Amino acid sequence: MADLVSTERELKDLAANLVREWTSGTIVWLEGELGAGKTTFVRGALEGLGIVEAVRSPTFNLIQLFETDPPVMHADFYRVKQAAGTGLEDYLESHLCLIEWPEHAQDLLSELPHWCIRLDFHPKGRLVQVTPPNNYTEPS
Repeated sequence: MADLVSTERELKDLAANLVREWTSGTIVWLEGELGAGKTTFVRGALEGLGIVEAVRSPTFNLIQLFETDPPVMHADFYRVKQAAGTGLEDYLESHLCLIEWPEHAQDLLSELPHWCIRLDFHPKGRLVQVTPPNNYTEPS
């Protein structure tokens, strides 16, 4: 599925709708260039789960936790070359894991089923490509 979003609010609303499908143990890769909207997407997902405080990218501390239902782990691996030793593996089963720059965490993530959210610049906003895991079936 691909959506063209024109505003930050539209991107957040898309994330808030998608987060309703995810549970603890769901892994979501957030891909795109710097400034494409990965952290804005996370903000929207967290707003959809009831978080009202400011959400910043965990670029320097790598991982942030949010006590929502499901609990959320937000990681930003922009500054690392591999995820081993970051603590990521402690949250993969117990949290909804929203991971920016997942290509830097291939050592831990490459074999795990995941959603992929790809954000690309577009003259009218952002193009958001949503790809579910291979084993995903629509909820009934």
